Parts: sequence; C-alpha cells; structure tokens
Amino acid sequence: MTTEPFPASVSGSAAGPGNPVVEATEIDKSFGHLHVLRKVSLTVMPREVVVIIGPSGSGKSTFLRCVNHLEKIDGGSLTVNGHPIGYRMRRGRLVEDRERRIAAQRRDVGMVFQRFNLFPHMTSLENVTAAPIHVLGANRREAREFGRSLLARVGLEQKADSYPGHLSGGQQQRVAIARALALKPALMLFDEATSALDPEMIGEVLDVMKELAQEGMTMIVVTHEMGFAREVGDRLIFMDAGRIVEEGPAREVLSAPKNARTQGFLQAIL
Repeated sequence: MTTEPFPASVSGSAAGPGNPVVEATEIDKSFGHLHVLRKVSLTVMPREVVVIIGPSGSGKSTFLRCVNHLEKIDGGSLTVNGHPIGYRMRRGRLVEDRERRIAAQRRDVGMVFQRFNLFPHMTSLENVTAAPIHVLGANRREAREFGRSLLARVGLEQKADSYPGHLSGGQQQRVAIARALALKPALMLFDEATSALDPEMIGEVLDVMKELAQEGMTMIVVTHEMGFAREVGDRLIFMDAGRIVEEGPAREVLSAPKNARTQGFLQAIL
C-alpha cells in the first residue's frame, strides 16, 4: 500500500481546534413503539477517533445514521461543524431543512456501511468520482486524478478500471472508503465496516482505517473489532438499550470497565 499522505483537505476538519466536530445533546429516536435512542449525548472533537461498541439493537447504527440525517431525530439537538444537520432555525424554532441543503450538509460527513453499496455498473474509479463530478460539478479530469490518488491511498490503484463484481469483499470496501473520502469530508462514520467480510479480508480494511486515524481524520466507528478499538480509539463508548452506559479512554474501558453491563459484554466477546 502506498504511504503518500492524504491531501490536507481530506484529513482536515472545518471545525476550529477547540470546537466540536459533532455535538449531540439528548438525542431521542423511536421507530413506532420501539424507543431506540434515549437521551444520547456525545461530543466529538477534531482528530478524535471515537469507537462505539455494544450488543445488537443497542442503537449504535441508528445513532450514526442520525449524525448524517439518514434518520430523523425525534428529540434533542445535533450539529456537525457547528451547524444543525437536516434542520434550520425559523422564527426561533428548529424545522427540517430542504433536501438540497441537507445534501450539501452531508458533504462534510463520509459514511462507510456494512454493505459496500457500490454501483455495480461502474468501475472503481467511476464509483469514486461520481459524487465530485455530478454533485460538486468538479472538473472531470481533475476528479479522475484525485480519484486515482485515493484508490492508490487504499492500495487499489491497479483496480481503477475493475468493476465491483471482479473485486473481493475487502477490495470493494476499500473502494467504498475511497468514495467516501472523495468529497473531502470533515468526519468519517464507519458502521461495522468489516462485519460482512471474510476473516482474511478484515485486516486490509482495518489497515486503511488505522492510516486514516493516523492522518488525523475525525472518526466515529461502530465495530466489534476490539483490537482496533484498543489500538486506534481515543475514546470508547459502550451502548445498551439505547443509552450510553459507559465511556472513557478506549484502553482504560477495555482493560477495566466500571459498569457491570460493560463487564459482562466484554467478557462474552473477548
């Protein structure tokens, strides 16, 4: 894998050094009668890697989807780089924003899903350059040059002209990471990005995520990879039943969790 650094505009945050990239305050979210998030508050600072763990159904993925407004919150407030995402103030109240403005806000947030979600009829390079060209109106030649540099950064420059069906799962997920970086986001969200991969492919994706963290990318990572959490995470959040049960320095929480529920969860998976 090439060791050339990401362009500064990719790894940098629009937030000032003392201002949060993400500020979530008492977020509530329900699906019908199912209360998924219960007063969840979380602040993420520039260059910080926050790892979220917890059992299935604890609200981890829903929280990530609320951060970039793929899910609408029912209560509380949520800002990215100081701006409400998906909402705007009107006559002193928060109202849902227009879809065009929401799409513009999402450019600050890159998201990598459990499933790769690549366009099967597009090559790797076309997948990476689609948003800069069609959303931002970027110059096609410059977008392709930048796209190739991103593919090289994730170790796939030689796969630029390959279609997703000809790539392994790990390669597809690395293309998905490059695609998320193509809009030069201030924040990257990873929703169990390795859970759909065969064991031998997990390492190649985690290596890219580790390098992103080393380059200073602000990240929120939902994962079951405790080795990654220990090595890369600045802070670890344990969620259960829609609440943050415990949080603290990643190595400290993993080595000596204080909450009995956290202790039981870690004993079951480690």
